[in-house]
Amino acid sequence: MLVRKEIDMSFQGQSAIVTGASRGLGAALAESLALAGARVVLVARDLDALEAVAKSIRAGGGEAHPISADLGDKHAIHRLTGAATSLVGPLDLVVHNASALGPTPLRSLLDTECEDFERVLNVNLLGPFRLSRALAGSMLLRSTGTIVHISSDAAQNAYAGWGAYSASKAALDQLSRLWAEELREFGVRVLSIDPGEMDTRMHAEALPDADRSRLARPAKVAERICQIILDATIASGARVEAASYRGDP
Repeated sequence: MLVRKEIDMSFQGQSAIVTGASRGLGAALAESLALAGARVVLVARDLDALEAVAKSIRAGGGEAHPISADLGDKHAIHRLTGAATSLVGPLDLVVHNASALGPTPLRSLLDTECEDFERVLNVNLLGPFRLSRALAGSMLLRSTGTIVHISSDAAQNAYAGWGAYSASKAALDQLSRLWAEELREFGVRVLSIDPGEMDTRMHAEALPDADRSRLARPAKVAERICQIILDATIASGARVEAASYRGDP
């Protein structure tokens, strides 16, 4: 159960939406934001898992609203944004965390079906684009807002077998820079954050033989990502590696 720390209310009064919030880093980010005072909308496909995360947040005094939606389905976006804003008001923070890895065991590009590649792009790239596009208008009108894309080192390094995921994250980094360039004059900040390797189900599915004791815990990474978001010295359009971040806003 979460225990709210009154000294850490740095997101007090803000509304946030976190995708992929049913487990792993997404759940940890939703919990950290709620602990810091945000009204949080949790999004994923698995409603039961979302409800469990929301229950934990509420038990600790936070505000959490689960919404089941498939970010890879373009028809779900406007329903999602309508439901989210009706629950917490205009969004101040959007965290694009939901990701699809593609089929496992990991396979080469030659062995990757076009439909599987397309699904990864729909969730990891087009989903964030559609959701940002649906929510950015309100941010522009209020001259405030933050959009965060959760990236990966696979966006910058070529790993055999990670083709679809890697290509989607590289494109997501560029999308982040483009949004930053186009929205900067309107007061909207856009960041890309590489969380590093974590002890999550996705990592286990991709690399089942990895030494889990050497992997970062999602809760600790989530705390650092929240610090990065709050650090006003980081310019819009930046790509930040959470593991090497040493700032203290």
